[in-house]
Amino acid sequence: MDSELELERPEEPKTHIAAPPNDAGPRATPVRARTVMLVVGAVLLALLLGGALTLLKRAQDEGVLAKETQKNSVPAVAVIRPQAEKPDQELVLPGTLQAYEESPIYARTNGYLVRWYKDIGSRVKQGELLAKIDTPEVDQELLQARATRQQVEAQLDLARTSNDRWQNLRQTDSVSQQEADQQSSLYQQSKANLAAAEANVRRLEQMESFKNIYAPFSGVLTRRNVDPGALINAGAGGRELFDLAKVDPLRVFVSVPQAYAPDIATGMKAWVSLQEFPGQTFQGSVVRTAEAIDAATRTLLTEVDVPNKDGRLLPGSFGEVHFAVDSGAKKVTVPVNAMLFRAEGARVAVVGADGKVQLRPVSIGRDYGATLEILGGLSLQEQVIINPSDSLEEGQQVRVVTSGQGGSQ
Repeated sequence: MDSELELERPEEPKTHIAAPPNDAGPRATPVRARTVMLVVGAVLLALLLGGALTLLKRAQDEGVLAKETQKNSVPAVAVIRPQAEKPDQELVLPGTLQAYEESPIYARTNGYLVRWYKDIGSRVKQGELLAKIDTPEVDQELLQARATRQQVEAQLDLARTSNDRWQNLRQTDSVSQQEADQQSSLYQQSKANLAAAEANVRRLEQMESFKNIYAPFSGVLTRRNVDPGALINAGAGGRELFDLAKVDPLRVFVSVPQAYAPDIATGMKAWVSLQEFPGQTFQGSVVRTAEAIDAATRTLLTEVDVPNKDGRLLPGSFGEVHFAVDSGAKKVTVPVNAMLFRAEGARVAVVGADGKVQLRPVSIGRDYGATLEILGGLSLQEQVIINPSDSLEEGQQVRVVTSGQGGSQ
């Protein structure tokens, strides 16, 4: 019965007690997972950003390195500005004094030197005897030629007599025409033989006359190369006997820069000064010019003749030629170490506005030691490279650095 009462007892309602908020339970799992994913995403994003920044930094460093490398690969040069020079009223150029005429003297016949009559430094007149040569072979050949001529003369006389006789016999038909013609031919042949013999005698007589060496013109002997007893061979292939120079007047050849070429005229006065005659000048005159500019040096070859009656000026001396000119040529100066001397001539390396090298041909005037006068090819605004490398080429890119000596950048 008790069991039935228990079965009939109504069920009591179940009361659910909520879990406290901080109590770990099944609902906390999604929140924790979301947090972890956010943290992992933040870490990955940080890593990606760090990698991107690293790659960007590396790219920037490589770009800077490439630019620096490219910058360092361009040659650095120092430049100057040319300096202006005041125009001069006088043009002074170097020159070398030369003999007006100079000739080596050779023998025209073979033999041995018997004696020389004039030594170096002797002033001789035209036609004066300088030396004598013994020519035994030529003497014997001349005697033989004269004897041969006598033989030919005797043969000619016999041929003439025979020809006359046979021509008379032909008139009486005592001989045939053929025989008469043969005698006439022999006579003509004998005359030709005589002419050849006489020509040979004259040749040897002229060779005989060459045993005496005469001065071809008036001048001074500057060299004697033989002594008595020396073997002499004829012609330029033999030994040179003397050197003869005409020293009045003297020639001075001067290379006048192109800028001054219009101021040089035939007949204008010029003065020559030499270091051994301080304070003295010797007046001369321009006698001729080349009438053309030398393409290699851009100069005009000019000849100045200077009288030298007293013989004070010596051939081969170095001097300076002074021309009275009033040229408006604009001249500048540059340091010596700015010059480039190439096979095509003097050049100056100039940096253009685009930073590229231009090799300018220039005309050089006077040499002042540390600087050179430039008569053409440069202006005051040019940037001239100092101490240029021999490897510089036209159009090469360069980098201008601190300016060098002689001017401002």
